[in-house]
Amino acid sequence: MRGKWLIAWLFVASAGLAGFAQDKDTFTPMALDSGFGPMDVSQPSVAPEQVIRQFAAKETEFREALNHYTYRRFAKVEVLDDENKVAGEWYEVDDVVFDPSGRRMEKAVYAPESTLERAGISMSPSDMQDIQHGYPFVLTTDEVSEYNIKYVGRQKVDELECYVFNVSPREIQKGKRYLLGRIWVDATDLQIVVTDGRMVPDDTKKGQEDLHPPFMTWRQQVDGHYWFPVYTRGEGMLHFTGGKGYMDQDVHIRDTVKYAEYKRFGSTAKIIYNGQDITNPEAPKPDEKPKP
Repeated sequence: MRGKWLIAWLFVASAGLAGFAQDKDTFTPMALDSGFGPMDVSQPSVAPEQVIRQFAAKETEFREALNHYTYRRFAKVEVLDDENKVAGEWYEVDDVVFDPSGRRMEKAVYAPESTLERAGISMSPSDMQDIQHGYPFVLTTDEVSEYNIKYVGRQKVDELECYVFNVSPREIQKGKRYLLGRIWVDATDLQIVVTDGRMVPDDTKKGQEDLHPPFMTWRQQVDGHYWFPVYTRGEGMLHFTGGKGYMDQDVHIRDTVKYAEYKRFGSTAKIIYNGQDITNPEAPKPDEKPKP
């Protein structure tokens, strides 16, 4: 989020979100809403390193499966005033679909003019990157080496027994966004079911800050096998330093993202070999009558 005015402090005030205090390298949860049971910090029967390998493999499998689903994303960014009323808003509804050639694409179906500029801020490329890829966080086998992953304990989330891990980037590469936070991994399906943290890095250059609030994402089992992101909520007070001629300003930001209408994409393409449709072995050859 860009403004004309260093993050001084962040907070989460909405129901269902975990509040935390943090600097650029640490993540310290302070409270959890109802639905989260007490933390069991004893060592698990399975070595944490083995759990990490297993859930990363399942996340890799999920990432591949997600690439074959279409869905609709409702994303909203609001600036709230001192009375918690909306002073500016960016809103967009996108369909994540496939074009006729099978290439994945995003198509905006509703995008009214943004009014965030009234509050002196605007959407940045990193905001869109977080909405598209950061909030629905996936940690695959290829990406595990990019993170420090520390086992925290076991905790119930509603009725799910979960392994809990803190994650932080080992090294930040230019142009990439990373999660600094905590993940809850279902102990049975070995997939992430809750993500809590913030995407880093922020640009804290005085007068040209690009800042982002903390967030929490929930997943839900959609197809009876994989856990898909269904809801993200983020909220924070971002402090923009004043550039020349501008005053410092604290901006209360609230992000809401909903993911819906997941549908597996079915290709209509056919592969013909030697006159036979090998995508469907039962399909008749061109010179044959179809079977009754």
